[in-house]
Amino acid sequence: MKKFMDKDFLLSNETAKTLYHDYAAKMPILDYHCHINPQEIWEDRKFENITQVWLGGDHYKWRVMRGNGVEEKYITGDASDREKFQKFAEALPKCIGNPMYHWCHLELQRYFGYYGVLNGETAEEVWNLANDKLQNDPTMTARGLVKQSNVYMVGTTDDPIDSLEFHEKIAADPTIDTKVCPSFRPDKALDIEKATFAGYIHQLEDVVGYEFKCIKCVRKALVERINYFFEKGCRATDHGLGYVPYVEATDEELTAIFKKGMAGEALTKNEIDAYKTDLLLTCAREYAKLGMVMQIHFSCLRNTNAAMFEKLGPDTGFDCIAITDSGEALTKVLSNLYKTNELPKTILYSLNPGDNAQLGTFLGAFQGPEVPGKIQHGSGWWFNDTKTGMIEQMTSLANLGLLGNFIGMLTDSRSFLSYTRHEYFRRIMCNLIGTWVENGEYPDDMNVLGAMVQDIASNNAKRYFGV
Repeated sequence: MKKFMDKDFLLSNETAKTLYHDYAAKMPILDYHCHINPQEIWEDRKFENITQVWLGGDHYKWRVMRGNGVEEKYITGDASDREKFQKFAEALPKCIGNPMYHWCHLELQRYFGYYGVLNGETAEEVWNLANDKLQNDPTMTARGLVKQSNVYMVGTTDDPIDSLEFHEKIAADPTIDTKVCPSFRPDKALDIEKATFAGYIHQLEDVVGYEFKCIKCVRKALVERINYFFEKGCRATDHGLGYVPYVEATDEELTAIFKKGMAGEALTKNEIDAYKTDLLLTCAREYAKLGMVMQIHFSCLRNTNAAMFEKLGPDTGFDCIAITDSGEALTKVLSNLYKTNELPKTILYSLNPGDNAQLGTFLGAFQGPEVPGKIQHGSGWWFNDTKTGMIEQMTSLANLGLLGNFIGMLTDSRSFLSYTRHEYFRRIMCNLIGTWVENGEYPDDMNVLGAMVQDIASNNAKRYFGV
């Protein structure tokens, strides 16, 4: 029996152990998609206790607690930080087979030197140990955690109306070695069906300095903001879509749709899709011109619990996997851009693992010579960044494409302790490749294999994002 989460955790054969320990483990992290707050990096936030750095804003952990019947006051409510930590510690032992169990113990090992097991009985011990280190160890601040995690690049997620002032300050500070790059996330400008749409558009008008009278004004504003972001170091963008739309319309039709949306009038699905399609294509063309990467996340059913959404707002742990018919529309988006040589480097993520094989076939239909793996099947996203989900995503990519060109893992997290997810991924990746080698399915050439896992761990992403 193997020891619990020892140095060879998840590494089941000798090839895997060599690949991980001698090649993958030491590679710098490119966390190209996350939700870290750049202001906290600039201000070098110091966390008062482990609840702040661990449970604050982490809806993965909140779902674990709700699944254990914990009252909301101990999750997002007014209970003390100590009480919230206790409730989470009591729930964690139930997480057998859940990556949360592994993530938490990796974080406790790597950042706090705790190699025990967290549960209700050990919670006080862990609370005191972690808080002592957070208060007294100068490497446990926001900047310190990034540095000790060997993070080369962080890709934050930012709205078109953001000033990016903290990105500017970080870039100008020679004491910050990590590249902190903004990512352009224009969802609010595309979500014409939402009640908040008109208010957001007025904010965008204020930023660019003119009123939007037609669809051309909206396009112009988004292009201006894309270029502003690019000047501030942005190399990646992101579109969060429930499903991928594709409906063509004239400028006159799109202007009429835009005006209806601004007036709060009811829109048909066809009108909503036409508006979103046009602006998605507009943005993509500008991304291609600037060499930026387009990320498309889809098949997420958001805010499913209406009562809790009204109480807590979005991104609080009530989103689910959606089953959507996005394939044909997505190919039309890609084909439209490919036809005019305006298809940017693109990463495709579906929250539905049933889309893995479909996405794998899309890659081969739209690749280009600009960079190996120009069109990427993104890493296991959100509910799929489990051990099983990662293996399924990488196996599907290997079956249908070129795993050696994969740009690897991201955290998609709001926590400065989540960088151990890269370690988790790298161990799983090395074990998968090592298993194929030891099964006689690939040559036992450590020079080739070592370079491959280093590419997937780090080098491919560095080349892909041009950082």
